[in-house]
Amino acid sequence: MKKLFTLLFVAAAMSSFVACGPNKEDEAKRKAAEQAKMDSLFKFSSQSTAAAMDSVAGAMKDTAKAPAMK
Repeated sequence: MKKLFTLLFVAAAMSSFVACGPNKEDEAKRKAAEQAKMDSLFKFSSQSTAAAMDSVAGAMKDTAKAPAMK
């Protein structure tokens, strides 16, 4: 009987933790952190793309200035 009560108590305790999700404050913090991460990745991506485009444009300009090889 003691094992049964222990098992029921553990099951009830576990289900109460599962039933209680994160509160609104924790959810808002998580979303804000996720948004900051996405903004950072977007900023890095756009800077990398701009640098690559500048590099390609510079290479194209240098190629256009070079004399044609015969």
